[in-house]
Amino acid sequence: MSDAEHRLEAYRSKRDFSVTAEPAGSGIAPVGSRRFVVQRHRARRRHYDLRLEVDGVLASWAVPKGPTLDPKARQLAVHVEDHPLEYFDFEGVIPKGQYGGGDVTVWDWGTWRPARTDDPAGAIEGGELHFDLEGEKLSGRFVLVRRDRDASGKEQWLLLHKDDDHARPGWDPEDHPRSVKSGRTNDEVAEAPDALWRSDLPASVAAVRVGPEAHPSWEAPSAEELRTLDALGSSGRWTVGGHEVKLTNLDKVLFPARDGSGPVTKRDLIRYHARIAPFMLPYLAGRPVNLHRYPDGVDRPGFWHKEIPSYAPPWLNRWRNVDADPGETECYAVVDNVAALVWMANYGAVELHPWTSRLPDVRKPTWALIDIDPGPRTAFDDVLVLARLYRTALEHLGVAGAPKVTGQRGVQIWVPIAPGYTFDDTRRWVEKVSRAIGHTVPDLVSWEWHKDRREGLARLDYTQNAINKTLVAPFSARPAPGAPVSVPIRWEELDDPDLRSDRWTIRTVLTRVEQAGDPLAPLVGRAQRLPEL
Repeated sequence: MSDAEHRLEAYRSKRDFSVTAEPAGSGIAPVGSRRFVVQRHRARRRHYDLRLEVDGVLASWAVPKGPTLDPKARQLAVHVEDHPLEYFDFEGVIPKGQYGGGDVTVWDWGTWRPARTDDPAGAIEGGELHFDLEGEKLSGRFVLVRRDRDASGKEQWLLLHKDDDHARPGWDPEDHPRSVKSGRTNDEVAEAPDALWRSDLPASVAAVRVGPEAHPSWEAPSAEELRTLDALGSSGRWTVGGHEVKLTNLDKVLFPARDGSGPVTKRDLIRYHARIAPFMLPYLAGRPVNLHRYPDGVDRPGFWHKEIPSYAPPWLNRWRNVDADPGETECYAVVDNVAALVWMANYGAVELHPWTSRLPDVRKPTWALIDIDPGPRTAFDDVLVLARLYRTALEHLGVAGAPKVTGQRGVQIWVPIAPGYTFDDTRRWVEKVSRAIGHTVPDLVSWEWHKDRREGLARLDYTQNAINKTLVAPFSARPAPGAPVSVPIRWEELDDPDLRSDRWTIRTVLTRVEQAGDPLAPLVGRAQRLPEL
């Protein structure tokens, strides 16, 4: 074990490496022989984390009142465990229940130089470090001096600024709250964080981005990677997207044949998941996902599955719900790369249902969902009548949204919303719009909750706007012969006489997206305010 690894043992001992942990940002950090960062951290109490790059780690102090340029100030600084270098530009939210849970901004950064010593690690060990900072807010000569230990055994230090040319009497860090990395305040970062940190992975690969503007450009597998998949026997290991996935029973039939085409095997579904990944992942990344599994094929009963099994690969992103009640699912998958989609197909997850909300604040939705749920007497033409009425209503309200055929019998409409709405907000809004639609064509709609009381009519289901209630992901397969797919469409396609809800399958939808793209994609992450009704 290297000296840096040994020094990080205290840091690792305080983290639960079985769950998703701290977010991390992605800005361009300062360069230099030694870097420093100060992070403004609102956990149980607000404080500032001063971190100096020393011998491959970030030596760290928690400063309750923050560093200052005031030469008369003597600020308490608690020496805490060293942090990995990957934490240097960490900005976002540490989820509730984690060590240090709260929001963090990069308050200042730059480079530093030790003074009066050539051995800063030795100076820290000795209890006194003089150093010069060159940051965007802080500059000049600082001194850290160890005083004693508190009741928990943590070292109590004092941080002071020398009375030099950079000193500023009365200078208060709270007067300069914005991040030097993003320009945002802690409140703004807490409202819309950009990324999470996987503490159960090595720090070098632990950053998991979650904001729509931060989505990476996912690439489909290369022709060579697909040839490798095709060449595997009934089982084997496939390396795709940088991860190795164990594949089993590749020639098992999962979907019966349809329209003269052959049956669909597990290998076919895996191949499809890998190729559709650039289009499907924007709707999955950063979100817990509920799985509808059919490991024995869709002609046998499937079942809902949420808890990730213990044998899932370590690189599969997870989110632990610390608010789960006894008996509820605690650990969900977060499908955020090509290999994760491949693993899900091998796991028999035919349908993927992402949460409407995004980590870390799963109580704040990012979509308002409109679900036209047909009854036994509802023809697809009736579904289209209802969808066109929603089209007219949203156009009248000036609200952007996009329809999606479900791959079965219905149509859904996804409406992007700005940060800050609650599920109560979106449910009430969708209900008001839906009630207006229902009053227009009352002979097509029932408001009864129970299917057996609806007399075969369609339900305009606004109740899907609730935490952990989900609709099938765009481009997910559905459990029916031929493996039909839920596909976003353009509004004008509602007038296409050839449109069917199950028009596209996993064998035909790739041609569709290559030619027409994804009409829903421009709405991902759109910060849209919903008008008052």
